[in-house]
Amino acid sequence: MKHLIHGYREFRATEWPKRRALFEELAARGQSPHTMVIACSDSRVDPTMIFNVGPGELFVVRNVANLVPPFMPDGEFHGTSAALEFGVTVLQVEDLIVLGHAMCGGIRALLDPSLAPPEFVVPWMRIADRARARALACDPVDPQTACEHEAVKVSLENLLTFPWIAERVADHRLRLHGASFDIRTGVLEMLKPDGDFAAA
Repeated sequence: MKHLIHGYREFRATEWPKRRALFEELAARGQSPHTMVIACSDSRVDPTMIFNVGPGELFVVRNVANLVPPFMPDGEFHGTSAALEFGVTVLQVEDLIVLGHAMCGGIRALLDPSLAPPEFVVPWMRIADRARARALACDPVDPQTACEHEAVKVSLENLLTFPWIAERVADHRLRLHGASFDIRTGVLEMLKPDGDFAAA
């Protein structure tokens, strides 16, 4: 914890004065980010760093393996769905990115559930069962990467089960994007209309 407090003090001494006006403006007028990102909780994948943006520009929700569950308004606890509802219907973001990444531990657990804690991670990863099936059906050379890419596609499909997302996509108020970041090389790939990923 000491290094975090040290980092905060450096921020307060050096960065805060430079950004004070921005934070005061954000505090006064509220947030109005143009883009929402569904990213993985992995500590190596920071959307604000990858996209080189500052405070107030991205509305970010992070979870294991950057998964979007299907629309299920059943009164239970749905953190990712709640964030989607707020980002899309209240903040009215214009772009929504599902950001996967290389070497994802959640996807590794999807491919081999014996590697994952059983109480929450294994059930959560069932959201991406279709991704696992699709990836392995192609007999890929690299099942991990294939499954990471397919999981992004599954999340994009699940986004369209939310009626207020589907409606906004249909009338062009909202654009959906798939992406994958390779932490080994720093390369960002975007999902193309033909279903392949290519360098941005």
